[in-house]
Amino acid sequence: MKFLPIGIENFKEMIDKDAYYIDKTEFISNVINEKFALYTRPRRFGKTLNMSMLYYFFSIKEKNNAYLFNGLKITENKEIMKYQNQYPVIFITLKDMKATKFEEQKKQFADIVKNIILQNTELLTSQYVDEADQKILNDFRFLRAEEIQIRNSLKTISRCLEKHYGKKTILLIDEYDVPLQSAYENHYDDEMADFLRGIFSAVLKTNDSLEKGILTGCLRISKESIFTGLNNFNMYSILDYGNERSFGFTEEEVKQLLLDYELLNHFDEVKEWYDGYLFGETEIYNPWSTLQYVHRKKLNSSSRALSFWANTSGNDIIYQYIKDSDVTMKEEFEKLIQGKSIRKKIRPELTYRDMDDIDNIYSFLLLTGYLKVKDRVYDEKTKEVIEDIYDLIIPNKEVYEIYNQSFMNYFRTYTKDRKKELYHKLMDGEVHEANLILNDILKNSISYYDNYESFYHGFMVGLFTEYEVKSNKESGDGRFDVMILPRTILDTAIIVECKHSKELRDLVKDSEEGAKQIIEKRYLESEAVEIYSNAVGYGISFYKKQCCITKTQA
Repeated sequence: MKFLPIGIENFKEMIDKDAYYIDKTEFISNVINEKFALYTRPRRFGKTLNMSMLYYFFSIKEKNNAYLFNGLKITENKEIMKYQNQYPVIFITLKDMKATKFEEQKKQFADIVKNIILQNTELLTSQYVDEADQKILNDFRFLRAEEIQIRNSLKTISRCLEKHYGKKTILLIDEYDVPLQSAYENHYDDEMADFLRGIFSAVLKTNDSLEKGILTGCLRISKESIFTGLNNFNMYSILDYGNERSFGFTEEEVKQLLLDYELLNHFDEVKEWYDGYLFGETEIYNPWSTLQYVHRKKLNSSSRALSFWANTSGNDIIYQYIKDSDVTMKEEFEKLIQGKSIRKKIRPELTYRDMDDIDNIYSFLLLTGYLKVKDRVYDEKTKEVIEDIYDLIIPNKEVYEIYNQSFMNYFRTYTKDRKKELYHKLMDGEVHEANLILNDILKNSISYYDNYESFYHGFMVGLFTEYEVKSNKESGDGRFDVMILPRTILDTAIIVECKHSKELRDLVKDSEEGAKQIIEKRYLESEAVEIYSNAVGYGISFYKKQCCITKTQA
């Protein structure tokens, strides 16, 4: 049984180690027809592996590795195979360009250029490359090139490669948008966009030595941002048709994978957790998580599905959105967690700065895999599709867990200080202030469970986990809902009776009923309470995200 290639992004390593490989070589035939193209997919969906595959197929320096494609689908296309190992290729990745300062980013890119020269040292002594260009190449090699030369570096190197090999160059750039994300997060957007615009414009727009340029990334950055003037630049996001099967796993591929590893009886679990992405109109599974699941299942048959994708970098963006969102957005996120859809206008092209706009946040979440298109939206009168308007849902249980944990982390952080205030206000009998605090906590809480009394009971118990809490214990002539015991017998014990109001106007009446119940059933007279110097009771009634607190009367 072949080993599972978790984390392998080099095509040659994949094939040489005889790892389990789901054949994506038909992607090559799509690339053949492109001059300049950008393919955007969520992270961990096979972009780097596909770019590595393109390198080994096209590179004139990899003829000895032509065997890597033996038996793969692309070899059935004799016309496409004529292109194998026919071009000089520049293959770079920008995934490590995550510096917090712009000057460091420029140094990082200069180092990438240096490595291109080290991979193509034949250019330094080539009889076809003139001395002036060789001097520039050596400047790249020894990191002494000026910024204008760095901006023109890919164009210069592609020109030299064409001179040496007599063939135009293919340029492959993986994770092109990583530096833009770092720039956005560290507040040097304009400088980074200008720097990349200069590089891309030189190598893609005004370069007669380029056969084709292929880029991958997570986001389809707007042309106005860094691709100005590239009118023949095709972009393929998850919303576009073509190349739908080239990234991620289709359902047939997942079934075959599970069959090969004798796990087909677990298909329903895999589908529930890792299916749900829609590329064009094709259902796609998360390849990273699917492979992780199979790997763990073979090691331990009792292991269960987990949110593997959540353990890779980047998911903190959901927490940040929840933390910074307004009430409307929190309500929309809660609808998503309930399994409901939200209707949004999607911008297929963005800049990272656009993420600050609440409406564009949903575009970002869709294009990066945190949401899925459920339905297109049609005009009621004409019955025609309304462009860029979609009904969106969470794609699967794995991503649901990311939202759920993000909400829980936010709520724990937000309530850390507020619940201490609430406790002291209740202990001191300051009802008005306690009302304000608890209503604020509710406003920022998760309310995606059914609106029933036992939920609010559990909610109150959860708020005071730092204290000794007793719940549903016999006391007096009945069972109280929640008792919060102080740390010393000199402090005040608190008893809470929870009520759920059916209508907003019933809040006051129902909370008073709760307070009355505490007195009538003598909860404050129980043995559990009498050892404390004081005890106070509260009836608290809830209606959705509002509440009313009534203190018991002596």
